[in-house]
Amino acid sequence: MPASAVNVKRIAISTGGGDAPGLNAVIRAAVLSAINRGWEVYGIRDGYNGLLMPEQYIEGGLIRLTREQVRGITHLGGTIIGTTNRGNPLKYPIKGPDDTVIEIDRSDELIRAFRLHQIDALIAVGGDGSMFIANELAKKGLWVVGVPKTIDNDLDKTIITFGFDTACAFTVDCLDRLHTTAASHNRIIVMEVMGRYAGWIALESGLAGSADVILIPEIPYELEKVAQKVRDREGRGSLFSIVVVAEGAKPKGGSVSVISRESGRAERLGGCGEKVAEELEQLTGKETRLVVLGHLLRGGSPTRFDRLIAQRFGAAAVRAIAEEHRGIMVALDPPTVKYVPLESATKRMKTVPLNSDIMLTARDMGICFGD
Repeated sequence: MPASAVNVKRIAISTGGGDAPGLNAVIRAAVLSAINRGWEVYGIRDGYNGLLMPEQYIEGGLIRLTREQVRGITHLGGTIIGTTNRGNPLKYPIKGPDDTVIEIDRSDELIRAFRLHQIDALIAVGGDGSMFIANELAKKGLWVVGVPKTIDNDLDKTIITFGFDTACAFTVDCLDRLHTTAASHNRIIVMEVMGRYAGWIALESGLAGSADVILIPEIPYELEKVAQKVRDREGRGSLFSIVVVAEGAKPKGGSVSVISRESGRAERLGGCGEKVAEELEQLTGKETRLVVLGHLLRGGSPTRFDRLIAQRFGAAAVRAIAEEHRGIMVALDPPTVKYVPLESATKRMKTVPLNSDIMLTARDMGICFGD
């Protein structure tokens, strides 16, 4: 491959937020694409902590990524350079007086660290929070190219994010298993899945996995309507029901279930499935069990689809730098990968359109959404 026309010698890669299957595939594709252009590549440890707190790492906060370093990692879950959802440089949590936690802006310090290490450009891999940070760093003059990652699929301006397909595939496998045990015991089984404030995992997995009820954040639910769905199924001889609940689902007139709120990170959602299971058992009188998939959705090897998309994104990010694009995010626009401004990609969350074909299909088939 001919050397790039731009004067790039060294780039860095960071992975931020929750982990997702496909991160290592992005890293490998980006590293090989950059090395083939004669560039050096460094991985920043744990988001941006490797530059903001290098003293915490025995071998330093930057990892030189060579061909040997990325050999055989495409199929591996997680990220070889680490990640964090507590290291927002714009609101970095530190201990204040009386052990209270305060947030400070360390973005200027971070940019100075990039310059100190002579890093010409950054490939920032992450979800909505990471892309927001990347956009703010770009505004301050850092050369940034974003790569969209999240199992939640809630990033705007891209048809899909890598990690989503793997999460859905695992969820469907779990639903297949739950059907047999639910039918054997004539139970209601409630399965809670991740997704935060978007219902993509619950909807697509629930439909593919033949769920009877799907509760998503976009549609506030009434549990009596869910209970009636269960009764209607019993009246037709179906003595079990499968209910898929997105962690961000909420009852009509109510609010989302939050486990905790911590400084410097997004609030942790959870507990919605437990509430739904308890109330459904009371309303129907049927034995009800709860399964919370939680972080199982983040682990494991990426599917073929996620490996392919991740590698396309990683290579496209390097091409974007070679073509001198700045402040952009690579995005899937089948059949191509395109470049979109980070500013536009972070303006809104991509939630489930209620008039989408998937929603219409689910309603035509009689799936209950609690409305």
